[in-house]
Amino acid sequence: MSRVPRSSDPRLSSLLLPLSQLLGACRRRKRRVEVSLETATGFHCRTFCSTSSETEPLEIHKKKVLLWFSHRPQEEKQFGGHFSPETMDVDPLILERRAEERAGPLSSPLQTVSSPSVTVEQLFEPTDAWSDGRGLNVLLYGAVGTGKSTLVRKVVGDWCIGKTLNQFKLLVPFSCEDLGSQSKVASLRDLVSRKYLHLRQHPLLSGTGTQAKDVLFVFNGMEKMNLDFRIGASELCSDPNEPLPADVLMVNLLRKYLLPEASILVTTRQSALDSIPQKYVSRYAQISGFTDPERQRAYFSSRLLQGSAARSPGSHCLVELLYLNLQRESQLGAACFLPSYCWLTCATLHLLHFTDTEAPVRTLTGLYTSFLRLNFGGEVLGTGAGTNVPIQERNASLMLYVVRTVGKLAFDGVTNRRTAFSEKELEQWIGGETKTNEELRQLAMFRTDVLDFFLAPVVESDVYLAEEAVGKGKRRYVFAVPAMQEYLAALYVVLGENKSALEKLTSQVSAAIGQASEDVNKVFDVISIFIPRRVFAVFNILKLFPKLYEKISSHNKGSIAKTMASELFRTEDSYNEDVLDQVEQSLLGVHGPRPKQRSEDQPFELYPIFMGGLLHYGNRVLLQQLGCSIQSNTVAQITQALRKYLVREINKPQPPEELMDLLVLLYEFQNPRVTAEVLASIRAIKLPNIRMTPLKCFVLSSVLACTPASYHLEEMDLSSCLLDLNMLEMLRPAFRHTHRLNLQSNSFGPESCVILRDLLLDPVSSITSLQLCDNPLLESGACALLEALPENQSLTHLSLMHTGLGDRAALELAQRLQQHAALLELNVAYNNIGDNAALALVDACREHPSIHTVHLYLNPLSDVGKQSLYVRGVPKSQGGRRVKVLASVTEGTDISEDWHPILSVIRKNASSWDRQRVKEQLKVFLRDLDWGRQQQQNFWKRLHFRRVEKGVRKTLQQLEKEAPPP
Repeated sequence: MSRVPRSSDPRLSSLLLPLSQLLGACRRRKRRVEVSLETATGFHCRTFCSTSSETEPLEIHKKKVLLWFSHRPQEEKQFGGHFSPETMDVDPLILERRAEERAGPLSSPLQTVSSPSVTVEQLFEPTDAWSDGRGLNVLLYGAVGTGKSTLVRKVVGDWCIGKTLNQFKLLVPFSCEDLGSQSKVASLRDLVSRKYLHLRQHPLLSGTGTQAKDVLFVFNGMEKMNLDFRIGASELCSDPNEPLPADVLMVNLLRKYLLPEASILVTTRQSALDSIPQKYVSRYAQISGFTDPERQRAYFSSRLLQGSAARSPGSHCLVELLYLNLQRESQLGAACFLPSYCWLTCATLHLLHFTDTEAPVRTLTGLYTSFLRLNFGGEVLGTGAGTNVPIQERNASLMLYVVRTVGKLAFDGVTNRRTAFSEKELEQWIGGETKTNEELRQLAMFRTDVLDFFLAPVVESDVYLAEEAVGKGKRRYVFAVPAMQEYLAALYVVLGENKSALEKLTSQVSAAIGQASEDVNKVFDVISIFIPRRVFAVFNILKLFPKLYEKISSHNKGSIAKTMASELFRTEDSYNEDVLDQVEQSLLGVHGPRPKQRSEDQPFELYPIFMGGLLHYGNRVLLQQLGCSIQSNTVAQITQALRKYLVREINKPQPPEELMDLLVLLYEFQNPRVTAEVLASIRAIKLPNIRMTPLKCFVLSSVLACTPASYHLEEMDLSSCLLDLNMLEMLRPAFRHTHRLNLQSNSFGPESCVILRDLLLDPVSSITSLQLCDNPLLESGACALLEALPENQSLTHLSLMHTGLGDRAALELAQRLQQHAALLELNVAYNNIGDNAALALVDACREHPSIHTVHLYLNPLSDVGKQSLYVRGVPKSQGGRRVKVLASVTEGTDISEDWHPILSVIRKNASSWDRQRVKEQLKVFLRDLDWGRQQQQNFWKRLHFRRVEKGVRKTLQQLEKEAPPP
C-alpha cells in the first residue's frame, strides 16, 4: 500500500485522518461479515472468501499425513535409512469378492486365481446399488501377514502426493486400535480435530450439502473394535457435532446415517467380516498376498538391490538364486505368498550377506523376534460384541496364545524330530480339550486368522517333505519357514510352558502359601507373646514350601540349559553344515547334486541357539511388548547352568561345523561375561573348509572381543574358508588374539598384504606363525608384507608357499631377513624362484642368527643349483650353524630327512595345484632318486632309495588317474 502524502495544510490533514480511519473500519467490518456468514452457514461464501483459505488446511493435511505415514518401523532401518515407500512397497494382489464368497478360504499360492484382480482406486468406482448419492463402503480383508497395514500406508502416501484416489479432496486415516482405546466421548468433528488439529471445523466435515462426497475415511484394523449395529446398543446420529463414543460414530458412518456422502475404507481380519452387516458393505475385497513369483521378485529386488547392498557384487546373484528357488514351486514359494514372509526372507539374507560392522548389532533371534513384533504387536484375543468377559481376558496377548498352541506343536515336533504334521495332530495340539464357549470362539478366530500364518500344506514338489508326509490322501502341514518351528519351540521352553502338571500345581500352591504366610505372619508375631511357639510349628513347615519350589524350579532351569548344550553338540548332527549355512539353504535351495542319503532325524540345531538368543535383554524387551514375559531370575538360573555345560562340552574335540555353531550361540546370547568364561577353556579355533560369510566373520570377531586383553589362542585355522578382502579386514581384531594363524587357500590378492602388514606391525598383535600358502599374493603383495619384518619381532614361522613369488621377491626377502632376528622357519616352496635368487636366500638364512629350515622344493631349480643349495646349507667351519634346505626328496647322493613331509604336502594340495607342473616336478624327483641310487654301493641305502621312489611313483599314478577339477 502506498503511503499517504504528508500535507502542510492542517485542514487537509484533519480531513485525511478520519478518511483513513473509515477505510480501516470498513475492512474490519468486511472480515466480521465473512466470519459471521461462515459460522451461520457452515461453508465459505464464495463472494467474500478466496479459495486459498479452504485449500490451505488440505495442503497442510497432506504434508503432515505424508510425513507421519512415511515413518518406517525400526526393523526397516536395517535395509538402509534412505529408502522411500515408492521403492520399497510392492502392491499385493487384491481380489474383489462377492458377498456369498467373502468367507471362503484363501486360494493356494501355487494356483491361479479365478476372481479378477483390482486396484484400490477401482474399488471406489460407482456401483448400481450405491448410485443414490451415498458414498461407498469398501471392506478390505485378509489374514495376518497379507499386508493390510502396509497397503493402507501406501494408499495414504500415494494420495498425499496425488498418485491415486484423486477424486477425494480429503482422506482421514484412523487406527481402530487407537479409537478402541478412547475413553471419552467426542463428536466426529472433534475426533478429527483431536487427531488432525489443522482440520478443526473444516467445512467438508460439516454435514451440510453434499460436500462430504469428497471425503474418504480409512479405518485400519476394524477387528480391534467391538462394533454393535443394534439400535439399542448404538443410537442413531446424523450430527457430526454430537459427542458419542468412537464405536458409535463408526457405526453411524457405516450405516450412512452420519455423513452419508462420505466413502469409507475398512480393513480387517477375516474372522471379523460379520461384524458389519452385509447391507452396509458396497464391496468386499480380499488381499491375497503375492501369488506369483514376479511380485515376489520385485519385492526382493526392492530391498536387496538398494543402498549399500546394491554395490555388493553378489547381490544380483543372490536375487537370482532366490528367484530360481521360488520358480521351483518350493515350500519357500508357498510361504512368500504372504508379504510378511517376503520381508523375513529379505531381512535374513541381508543379515547373512550384508553385515555392516558400523551398524548396530543384529542377531538371528532378534530378527525373528522383531518379525513377530511387526505382525503381532498390540494384537489381542478379541471378544464378541456384548460379551461379559473380564478386561484381563479381553486383552489377552495373541502372541502368548500362539506360544501355548503353535509353540506346543513346534516343541513336540522338535522333541520327536518331525517337521510335518497331520490334521489330527493339529486338532490335538491346537484344538485341545473341551473348552468354554468363549474359548471355542477364540479358537475359531485363531484358526481363521492366524493358523495359516505359521502352518502351510506340504508342497508336493519338495521331495524331502513329501517323503515325510507318509500316507496317501492325508494332508500334512509344515511350518511356513523351517526356522520358525525351532524359534517357537525355543520360546515355548524358555517361557516355561513345557512344565509338567506337577510343576504347575507346585507353582500355584507355592504362590498361594507364600502369600498367605506373609499375611498371617504379622498377626502371629503379635499374638505369639501369649501362645507357646510350638503351636506355630505347622506354619514354619508351610513357609518351607516356597523354598522347596525354588529348588524344583532351579532344577527345571538347569534341565533347560542341559537341553541347550546337548542339542547343540548332538553326535548325529556333527557333520551337517553349520546353522547359518542351513538357514541360507532353506532360502536359496540346494543347487547342484542333492545328497544321496539323508539322516532319518531332522537336524534342529537352531533350536538351542534360539533358546540362548531369547535370554538376551533386548529380545526380552520385545517379547514383553508382545505379552510374553521372561523373568530375570529365570535368565540367571539358565545362564549359570549353561556355562557349566558348555565348558564341559567344549573340552571335547569338536568338528569345525559344531565349533562354528558354538560361536553363533555365544553371539546370539550377547552376554560378554559368559562368553569370556566359556572361551577361557578354548585354546584353538579350527574352522577349515567352513564357508565364511561376512556374518560369520563378524560373529567370530565379536565373540573374541569379549575376552580380556591377556587372552590368546594358540591356533586359529581359517584355511579354505573363501575369505575375501572385506572379511579379512573384519577379522583383523580377532587375529590379535592368535599366536599361530593359518590363512591358506583363500585367494587373497596383493591388496590383502597391506592389511596383513598392518596386523604384523600392530603392537598388540602376537602372531608367531603365519601361513599364507596357496594365495595369489604375487611379488607386489609379498614385498608389501615384508615391510613389516624390521619392526615385528614375534613372527617365527612364515609360509609363502605357492603365492606367485619370483626372483625379485626372493631377493627382497633375503635383504629383509637380517632385520628380523626371531624367524626360525621359512617356506617359499612351489614358486618361481630361480637358482641365483635361491642361493642368495640360503646365504641370507645361513647368516641369520636363528633360521634353521628353508623350503624351496617345487621351484624351477637346476640340478647344479640344488647341489649348490645343499653345499651352502652346510656350515663352513666346525662351529658354524647348519641350515636345512628342502629342495628335493634327495640331498645330493643321500635321501633327504624330510622326504616324507614333502610328499605329504604334495599329496594334500595336488588337487588344487597345477597338475601338469606337479607331474613334471615328481618326474624330476624320480630322476634325482635314480641318479642317487646309482651312486650308492650300500645295499640298505639302495633299498631305501627304492622305497622313496615307490612313494613318488604312487603319488604320480594317483595324479594321472584322477580327473582334473572343472
